[in-house]
Amino acid sequence: MPISFPVPIRTLKVTSGPKKTVHYPQVFGMQNHNLERRINAAAVRQTQQLIDQQVGNMPSTVEEMIGYYEIKNNQRQVLSLSFSNYTYHYRAAHGMTYIKSLTFDLEKGRLFELKDLFKPGSDYVQRLSAIIQAQIRQRDIQLISDFTAIQPNQDFYIADKSLVVYFQLYDITPYVFGFPMFPISVYEIQDIIEENGPLGRMAENN
Repeated sequence: MPISFPVPIRTLKVTSGPKKTVHYPQVFGMQNHNLERRINAAAVRQTQQLIDQQVGNMPSTVEEMIGYYEIKNNQRQVLSLSFSNYTYHYRAAHGMTYIKSLTFDLEKGRLFELKDLFKPGSDYVQRLSAIIQAQIRQRDIQLISDFTAIQPNQDFYIADKSLVVYFQLYDITPYVFGFPMFPISVYEIQDIIEENGPLGRMAENN
């Protein structure tokens, strides 16, 4: 496998007061300037969508908003980022947090959805759902209602040799549980992953 280096990332922010600051990532110094622009545009768009979601969900005044991001993977030409936004509205019982993710295949120069990680025709929804179902039992996770299956476009990110599938607050568990996250080893699903895609690259033993 040819040598690839992490993408340089810096942090930018937007603020509208001492308790309202949102940080977001910006890549720079890439040889592919067009891809660099598209990654940064997607990061800004995702950051703004979370802000709009928080503001639009409640008619009351926003008292506090904190946004940040995490670099989940930045190796082997795969960049996976998560974006988090916590907002507290005036007189709300508690604040609300949403997390969304973006995963880019820098080699192919595009943003990947969950379905793109797997071979065409593979029943990845059933396979991942069964693994998550087993983890729910093993970890004794309390559910709001019975879990049946993930969505075809379920939220995910890549973290080294794991695919992490996750759900929003209240999706399948009570608020107090936090975000239900399910790490799945690439080797557990190696037979259905797209070998020339991000997960295939993660599975290489070098």
